[in-house]
Order: sequence, then structure tokens, then C-alpha cells
Amino acid sequence: MSIPRLQGPLTLSHTGDSKNDSWIFALAILLSSTFVYNSMNTINQQALEQMQYVTELTKLIKVKSSPNAVREEDSAEFVGFFPDFVWTVRDFTLELKLDGHPITPDEYLENALKLSKGEHPKVKMANLPRECIRKFFPKRKCFTFDRPTNNRSFLAQLEDVQESQLEPAFKDQAENFCSHIFSNAKTKTLSGGIMVNGNRLGKLLETYVKTISSGDIPCLENAVLALAETENSAAMQKAAKHYVEQMVLKLHFPTETLQDLLNLHTDCEKEAISIFMTHSFKDDTHKFQKELVQILESKKNDFIRQNEEESTKYCQTKLEDLSQTLMEAISQGTFSVPGGYKLYRKEREKIMNNYHQVPRRGIKVNEVLQRFLQSLAMTGESILQTDQALTDKEKALEAEQVKREAAEKKKELLEQQQMEMQQNMEAQQRSYEENINQLKKKMEEDRIQILREQEMILDHKLKEQKKLMEEGFNEKAEEMKKEIEDLQTKIKDAESKKSSGLSSILDSFGTALMVMLPGVGKLIGLGIKALGKLVS
Repeated sequence: MSIPRLQGPLTLSHTGDSKNDSWIFALAILLSSTFVYNSMNTINQQALEQMQYVTELTKLIKVKSSPNAVREEDSAEFVGFFPDFVWTVRDFTLELKLDGHPITPDEYLENALKLSKGEHPKVKMANLPRECIRKFFPKRKCFTFDRPTNNRSFLAQLEDVQESQLEPAFKDQAENFCSHIFSNAKTKTLSGGIMVNGNRLGKLLETYVKTISSGDIPCLENAVLALAETENSAAMQKAAKHYVEQMVLKLHFPTETLQDLLNLHTDCEKEAISIFMTHSFKDDTHKFQKELVQILESKKNDFIRQNEEESTKYCQTKLEDLSQTLMEAISQGTFSVPGGYKLYRKEREKIMNNYHQVPRRGIKVNEVLQRFLQSLAMTGESILQTDQALTDKEKALEAEQVKREAAEKKKELLEQQQMEMQQNMEAQQRSYEENINQLKKKMEEDRIQILREQEMILDHKLKEQKKLMEEGFNEKAEEMKKEIEDLQTKIKDAESKKSSGLSSILDSFGTALMVMLPGVGKLIGLGIKALGKLVS
């Protein structure tokens, strides 16, 4: 959680420059999830005047970066990211009663924020901080504290006073305050439900301070986009790292089939995409998700190549071991005798049978065997033709048999290659669908979150409008009518355009994916546009 505590009047500026104090106040609002304002004795006009900075917030903070945006932005834009407001009153001297009836500290605050009637400039100036607090901070809370001790000597050195020496009432009040903060203060959240952790908070602060130092006005949209750039890059790297770590952990080379590797790839890729979706935000152009797709596809191909190399190396080593006796017999001329070809065939069949019994040979088992048999082809032909125990007709039949076997091996290898190509295209199809589905889910979650925020703001405005009418400020309540209507229209538009908006974005993203995953279009045999519509 992020909880700045400011004591009024502000004394944080070493130069006494009120402009600096205004910027400090604005930064506290921008960075906090719960804003605690501390004053003394009572909430009176003087205490409210010391909250003058709240009246300047719309001049110190921009929500949108568009140069066409109206300078005095709708308060709804600010309410969406402003913190909860807690007013603490120390050394409270009043009795919590109103019109002779007991009231709570919260009711005391709300009564202090009631507007005064009248058109005199002084009345309007007195109302301004009240209006701004009511307008910008829908969630308000108040805590009052008695003096911690009535012993003057203790007050002079309060830091050294033991807890047992404090007034019981003060200790109870402090406990209630702490309990509320610990139970209700949330993690700082930006529009769209973006959680601000410590690292993000630091980057936001750095961006805001640089902007202020350059003489510009901090813009929430620009700051969030700058934050998204670094955070999304980190999310992409985190996802890619997870994929590689899981593949290395679970993959044992060589796999028996390509499908075994691709199944593991699909599982690890799904986890990686989920990690990216969890840690990324505002990747509106899908720049980082597309880059992640390319990285995972490249890493997958690296694992496939490594798998093939391990299988090739393993199979070659096994065949070399199994064929050692055959090679020695060939070099010694063992088969250069009548009936030698039959002995050669028998020895070659023995090697093949033993080779087929070797476990975990991997996906290059047939290709390595075919190359081995091809390497023996000329030697076998020579042994066949010089074998005097065979007639010319028998030699011709044997040669034809060898050709048939070679053709069958070649056909088997081609079928395996075609099957693996098909499997790879199906893996790309699964990648495509997983990326689309997870993006669709995230977009829908984001849409619901934004709608929830807008409905919360609408509810706040309706309550504030009702309160103004009850207090007799009908004109001010009427001024809020257009804001409320605009917000209601925005909510209705968001709900009505839900399907078309999602479909358009997914079509565009799907088209880009098919360039990176070409097997998708080939597999389904549809045009890019048709496939985009099919999946979305």
C-alpha cells in the first residue's frame, strides 16, 4: 500500500515556496492509495483553507495526453485514480455532538464539508476546498485523537514517553486508526486495475519528478504508457525465461516422437503466455505479445533442432557399435566367397533387428538408418555381383529386392517428415488459439474492470448530486447533470460496442500472428480474414 501523510499547513518545502508545496501535494495524490491529512484541534475554516492545494489539482495534473483535451477535465477522470481520503484531527477539543445528538467522526467530517449558501466571493472561496474534497474523494474517513497525555513534561518529549504513560482514550483511538488502515488501505491501483508495486511506484515517481523539473505538468496517461513500456518488456522476458526453464527441466533428449516435444511445448507455452498476461498491461498494439510469440516459436525450433541432433548422434553411435563386426568382415573379405552375399544379408538383417530394439532412439531413427543402408549400397551390390553361388537371374531378383526395400524406406521417411510437418503446423495452430483466447480473456477482464470503475464514479456523482439537492444547492446539482449523462452514455457505449470492439482487435492481432505462425493458414486452408473471424 502507499500512504503519504501530510500535516497542514505543509512545511515540506525548504524554500517556503508554495508552488513546491503544491507539487508535493500533487505527487502525494498521484502516488498514494490512501491519503492521510493531519490537522490540529478542529476541522474549521482555517483547517480547510490550509487544504487549498486540493483546489489546484486540476491545474497540476493531467489525465489525458491529447492536446485537444479540455484543460479543466471532468472530475470523473480524477476520481478514477485518486486515493481514499482520511482526515485525522489531533488534540481534538470538541465534543462529538451535532444539534445535541452524538455523532461519529465521519459524520463530523461530512458536516464540516457542507457548503455555505450565498453568492459573496468570500462564501464561494470558503466553499471551494469543500467542493473539491467532495468531488475528488468519494471515499472519506475521519479519526479524532485526544491529547496523548495531559502531562506537560511528557508532551515536551513525547517520543520518549512509554505507551503505558499515554491516555487510555488516545491509545484506543490510535488502535482504531491503525486497524482501519491495515484492514482497508489497498495497493495503489491505476485505471484499469493496474496494481502499483514498489518497483512501479519508483518508476512513476521518477517520471513525475522529471516532468515537473522540466516545467511540464505531470500526465497520468503518459506516465502509465512509459511504465507499461518497461513493465511489458520485463513481463515478456519473464514469460520467455519461464518457458525455457520448464522445457529444460521437463524435456529429456531425444524424445521418442516430435509430438512428445510439441505436447510439452504447448503446456509450457500456455504457462508463459499466462505469465505475460498477468504481468503486462496496456500492450494496446500487442507489440510485446507478438515479440513473445516470435521468441517462443524460435525457442521451440531450437529445442526441435537440439532434439534432432541428439537423436542423430545417438543413433549413429548405436549403428556404429552394432555394425562393427560387419565392417570388419567386409574389410577382411569375409563375404568375397561363393555364398558370401547370403552371409552379408544375414549380418545386415541382424544389425537392423538389433537397432530396432534399441530404446529412446528419437525422431531421427529412420533417417539415420536410411543413410547407413545407403552407405552400404555399393558394397552390397559388389558382393552380390561377385557371388559365384548365384545365377544372373538370382542376382537380378536380389538387386530388385534391394531397390524395393530402399524405396519403402524412402517412402516411410517421407511419410514421417510429412506427419511431423503436420504436427508442427498443428502446434502453431494451438499457439495461435492460445494467444487469441488468453488475449480475449484479458481484454474482457480489462473491459469489466473499467466498467466497474465507471459505475463506481457514476454512483459517487449520483450520491453527490442527491446530497447537493438535499442541502438546497439545486443549481450545482443541475450542473452535475451533464457530467452524469455523459458518463452514463460512455458506459452504455462500452457495453454496446463490446463484441465489435473485441472482434476488430482480435482480427488485427490474428492477422499478425499468422505471419509469425505460417502453419496456421496452411493447416486450416482458409484466408487470413476468414480465419480471424472464425477464431474471434
